[in-house]
Parts: sequence; C-alpha cells; structure tokens
Amino acid sequence: MEHNKKTPFPKDFLWGAASAAYQVEGAWDKDGKGPSVWDVFVRNEGVTYKGTNGDVAVDHYNRYKEDVALMAEQGLKTYRFSIAWSRIYPTGNGEVNEKGLQFYDDLIDELLKYNIEPMITLYHWDIPQSLMDQYGGWESRQVIEDFNEYAITLYKRYGDRVKYWISLNEQNYFISYGYETALHPPAVKDRKRMYAANHIANLANAKVIQSFRKYVPDGKIGPSFAYKPYYPVDSNPQNILAFENSEDLNNYYWMDMYAWGRYPVTAWKFLEENGLAPEIEEGDFELLASAKPDFMGVNYYRTTTVEENPKDGGVDIGVKNVTGKKGSTKHSGMPGMFKTTNNPHVESTNWDWDIDPQGLRIGLRRIATRYQLPVLITENGLGEFDALEEGDVVNDDYRIDYLKSHIQAIQDAMSDGVEVLGYCAWSFTDLLSWLNGYQKRYGFVYVNREEDDEKDLRRIKKKSYHWYKEVIAENGENL
Repeated sequence: MEHNKKTPFPKDFLWGAASAAYQVEGAWDKDGKGPSVWDVFVRNEGVTYKGTNGDVAVDHYNRYKEDVALMAEQGLKTYRFSIAWSRIYPTGNGEVNEKGLQFYDDLIDELLKYNIEPMITLYHWDIPQSLMDQYGGWESRQVIEDFNEYAITLYKRYGDRVKYWISLNEQNYFISYGYETALHPPAVKDRKRMYAANHIANLANAKVIQSFRKYVPDGKIGPSFAYKPYYPVDSNPQNILAFENSEDLNNYYWMDMYAWGRYPVTAWKFLEENGLAPEIEEGDFELLASAKPDFMGVNYYRTTTVEENPKDGGVDIGVKNVTGKKGSTKHSGMPGMFKTTNNPHVESTNWDWDIDPQGLRIGLRRIATRYQLPVLITENGLGEFDALEEGDVVNDDYRIDYLKSHIQAIQDAMSDGVEVLGYCAWSFTDLLSWLNGYQKRYGFVYVNREEDDEKDLRRIKKKSYHWYKEVIAENGENL
C-alpha cells in the first residue's frame, strides 16, 4: 500500500532502548545474588566466544547512574530492562533478597528523575540455577508457582511506578535454544522435552499476566516474541506449503497462544503425529485463554525464507553463525515441514541475518490483522564489528542506515493501520552478546572493553547516539 501522506508518530510514542540483566549488569555474585543458569553454563569450555561471561559484563550494576544520565541526554522516553530473578530470590524461591530489590528501586527512581518511563522484563533467559537443581526449571510445573510468586513480589514493589511490563522475553528462543539445539542452558537436544517445557512456560506466562491484573490494574503487560516473518522462496505450491508450515510451527504456535490461548490446528496435528505434543492437564486451556495481553511485544531483527523439505532425508538442525564469519551458517529445517534457504533480494549482516526492513512492516501487518492487538517493538537493532577511532569516534553509519530504514517501516505499518506503542532499539550500551562475546556490538554507546580485557569500561557516544537523539527530539518527523 502506498500512501499520499504517512501517519505521524503519536506525541506519546515511546522512543526507547533496551537491555537484559545478564548482558549488562555484572556483579554476578554481589549483594546476595544467587547464580543463574547462565552464570553456571558459561563455565563450560567452548560454549561461548573466547569463553566470555557476564561476571562483569559492562558493569551497569555499579554504573547505572552514569548510563541513565546518558539516556536522559539522548532524550529517551523509555528504557526497557530485565530483572535478574536470582538477584531477588537467590534460590528462585524462599527468602527475598532486599539488596536486590533495592538495586532496582534505585534504578527505577533514577529513570523517573529524568522522566524516562521504566519498562520491566520479568524474565530474560536467566532462571535461577537453584530451580534447575531443585526440579529441572521449565520442565516442572512447580516453576509456574515460583515464577508467579517472584512476579507478584515485583508487582507489589514497583507497580506504583512502573506501568509497562514484559512477561517472558523470547520464549521461542530460550526454549528452542535450550531444549532443541543445545546452544543455551540446559543444553538439551530433545524436541519432546522442548515442547513440554514450552507448554509449561506458556502456563507460567498466563499465570503472571493473570496476577498482574490484580496488582497493577492500571498497567500494561505482554510477552516479547522473537518474530521472524517467513517468506516462500517462490510461488511453487510446495514451497508455499512450506511457508505455511513454518509460520504455523515457528510463529503462530506462540502468538496464537498469547492472544487466544490455543495452538494452531496444523502445528498441533504435526506434533501429535510425531509424538511431540505436550501433556495437557485439566484447566490448562482455561488459564491460557484467561490471560490475553495488552499488546504483542515484538523483537524483530530479520525475516527467513523457506522451501520444501522432504520427510525422508530432509534437512534438520543446522549450524548457527556465532563468530561473525559471513556465510558460516548452515541451513536448518524440520523434515516434512520446511527448510531455510537464501533470499536473493536482501543483504545480510556478518552474522548472516537478513536485513529486511520491509519484513518488519509485513510482520506488523500480520499481527494487527490476525490478533487485533497493539504492538510494542521491544527490540530491533544491528549487531556489528564497531571500530573505536582516534579521538573516541565510532562512525557506525551502517547502524544508522539499519535503524532508520526499520523506523520508516514502522511508520509505513502505522500508515497501514497498525497501532504501535513504542520502539526500543537494541541496545542502549554495548553489551555481552550471549554466545558472541563483546565483538558483536549493538549499542548507541560504545563500551571500552574486549573479550579478554575489561580495560576501563569507558562509555563513548557513537555517531548513532546523536542521530537517534535527533529522531526522538523531532518525534520521527524528518526520517
């Protein structure tokens, strides 16, 4: 659709940036914090780039005031951050750690001092290790109650000041990477266990949304879904069917559950036929249907193109590029359903992620049409090798081009009729990129450290920092 005039961004549009506790905070064992699964997982040899970990990360725990001052100078309207569950409950349940609660009190108050809207993510991949030891974490229904008690503690403590909440971040990734590809903890390769853990996570997500209505009745809550809209490689009906399969199994399988409390028919049939369907207990679907979110949170980085994949001899789990060596990704798929392939119409990053701003517009329209929900862009950004030049200069024009094109796509989607509440770029500062160390940089603010050298952790504004400051000041009018 081409428009004679684009819809302007609303005056209350939430221009922001995002982070995650494990990737920025450091202080992994300070002030009573217990170990998370990531604190333990990274001790295993060879699981992360050059053995990097979040013990110090970018030291946000000790430098949050400096970071918030930089946010205020940039003009951020909101800052999305996650709370480390094991900083609040060191063993996942039991005694509350007051010092952990106080840290986030201080961070929230510092943000509000500068009129920056705090946006809390309840869970960003870092379940307490103790819950894995006690009962297997997301593989036990006990986690539903423990996660709910943790969430209620946060609602009661911060709900008077925080009105935007994210329940689960990228459930589709922490479940699939943890239980299908074994790239993340607990490093399991078992699709049956994956779908079982995912169903329990769905129930936990619904439970904390249900509780939210009681404790923060004037707030808004929703999950953040890692959304990769799919394309068929061409108009061959078999490839169109592969596209439909991938949308059902990789996108609608999660989003239908969030919005409606049910699984897509075709995806569920596939799981049943292959012995992968999770166990359903009485009351499950009643709980799931009772917890409709206020918005669909979207973490968007890329689209994916697919084609037919035969059941016999088809492509299965591929190889993920975690080094930044372009072209090292090996295609993946689900035999009998789909397999990924290259899209000749788009460029890609050094990590082989397709750069497709139009895909964001397409995805937003699909969500709005299917679910009739507002969308909150909870992550979008470009991970690349940034160079610190003489005079503390980082010329990341490539990031500006990426962000600009994606924000333009959001405005196009709004002009198409999609309601978008806000945009949180990933990320504010550089941070630990989980498996990729510190070489894959996303931030508006360069942090002076490397994988094997913490250096001085100095904060340096990139060129993109100043560009985004202008975008916010002009409310996106001159993109």
